[in-house]
Amino acid sequence: MDINQFVARSLGQWRSQRSAHHLIFAHFEAVKSVIDIVALAPDDASVLALCKDYDIDPQQITSPFRMSWEGESDWDDDRNEELKGTTVLVPVPDLSFANRGKLLRDRGYAETMAAVGEYYFTEDGIFVLETQYDRAAAEEKIWFVNPNLRFRVSTIKTSDGNGVVTASFSSEIRALKSQN
Repeated sequence: MDINQFVARSLGQWRSQRSAHHLIFAHFEAVKSVIDIVALAPDDASVLALCKDYDIDPQQITSPFRMSWEGESDWDDDRNEELKGTTVLVPVPDLSFANRGKLLRDRGYAETMAAVGEYYFTEDGIFVLETQYDRAAAEEKIWFVNPNLRFRVSTIKTSDGNGVVTASFSSEIRALKSQN
């Protein structure tokens, strides 16, 4: 698998069920959400702005996309916290090494700030993304069981990478359009 295949397989609407273990708080959280992933044109204004922010030539990018999510968490039993957001993601393949590169984001996963992660694919097609933030480090692994089911495992670590703060597992099922 390469980044273009991965993005193409990821496009669409996904229903996600995530279980997260926040080790620092000794707390378990269940999150249900809907994730929309749509392709963006390489000349989309938000894509070009992100390239400019990171001094990346837009000719080097491939398969930019936007991911939006909306969900509910059971973090506090008294009120269901609503989670929502959107981020632009721009893959920049490494021309020296196949199946590796950078992933630019205008909003990160572990911290809500712009971020650049390093991605690669394992031999069995698992997408691995490692991102270093100011106060944390995140690692995500995503793989497809079939075209309409994917799994995602995430860990958020301390900035030095030695302590795990949060570990989560998500199963994501593509929402299929009805055939009327």
